[in-house]
Amino acid sequence: MAQIKSQIKRIGTNEKARQRNVAVRSRIATESKKVRIAVEKGDAKAALEALKVATRLLDKSVTSGVYARNTAARKKASLQKLVNGLAK
Repeated sequence: MAQIKSQIKRIGTNEKARQRNVAVRSRIATESKKVRIAVEKGDAKAALEALKVATRLLDKSVTSGVYARNTAARKKASLQKLVNGLAK
């Protein structure tokens, strides 16, 4: 266990950031799953709405540092590809 005051504070802030990151990743996974479910059902309107929410969350996660820029871009592209395939 750390004994230095500043290190104790760092441990606390790291834990808060970790919990926030876990929550954000979980929310993104949930919204991505909604897109996939809508695509499986063939519901284009619901898929587009879910895609819009997931894309917004991914963009926000990049600005807050949860995901790297290319990781978020890859996830958005894969979801967009599913929805585009549904439109054809």
